[in-house]
Amino acid sequence: MTRIVFLGSPEFAVPTLQRLVQQFQVVGVVTQPDRPSGRGKLLKSPPIKLIASELKLPVIQPRKISESEAINQIQSWAPDIIVVAAFGQILRSEVLGLPIFGCINVHASLLPRWRGAAPIQAAILNGDEQTGITIMRMDPGIDTGPTLNQASIQLTGQETAAALGSKLSTIGAELLVETLHGYLNGTLVPIPQDDSLASYAPMIKKEAGLLDFSEPAIYLERKVRAFNPWPGAYTYWNNSILKIHRAHSIEGMFAPPGQRTVYDSLPAFTTSQGILVIDDLQPAGKNQMDGKTFLRGARAWKE
Repeated sequence: MTRIVFLGSPEFAVPTLQRLVQQFQVVGVVTQPDRPSGRGKLLKSPPIKLIASELKLPVIQPRKISESEAINQIQSWAPDIIVVAAFGQILRSEVLGLPIFGCINVHASLLPRWRGAAPIQAAILNGDEQTGITIMRMDPGIDTGPTLNQASIQLTGQETAAALGSKLSTIGAELLVETLHGYLNGTLVPIPQDDSLASYAPMIKKEAGLLDFSEPAIYLERKVRAFNPWPGAYTYWNNSILKIHRAHSIEGMFAPPGQRTVYDSLPAFTTSQGILVIDDLQPAGKNQMDGKTFLRGARAWKE
């Protein structure tokens, strides 16, 4: 039976590992180290570590996969193929060359569009009408390897990154299993990507969630959805952070950007093009609430 080592970390990778163990022999799992989380900074395990433990699979958590101890462990597992899904580290040549069938990646975009760390967020931010999953054979570049299979879905323009990621993770798990059978028996041939069509989705930093009202309202609406749940969209109110969980844009209304206003009994901000209407938000130190509830206690909202 084909021996597989799995590399993954977040919730997105969980369905892929669960499907793999149903049809293949997973001999080991590599995931990120436990990280401090929350106000108490208690160590939190990656979701893949928790699932692998439930499945009684051996797990290692190297700080860097290029460490000799990690490479030695992977070699000892003698994988025929390595499967990667949102692992969070770049694989160097010494890892890529270990298995006879190479390393296969489950990537959350229709490559070559949105290579990089944040393809789901990029698709939402840029108003893409469709996105999907690509199964690709990895090479030393960042998502530049040849593709094996793709599945596309239409976007409604209402998806958050959390909801879209969940949907794509399920699609990716099914597509991977389907693809592996063809790839391993030689009926699926890798197809080189067209580099001239490539676009890049860099890693998102925490400060990217700050809303800039000199940008159009429709883009800010996308940003609220793309950054839900992380890093979260926010602005400032009464010298404190005001988290924006859900919003929609209204076109055709023009005023100096950044002014607080009220639209249809909801808090809103003027932007360079249209207004951003806040449906759900969270003031500092309080629970999430709808915009109408917020306004009842924010009498000084409108400037």
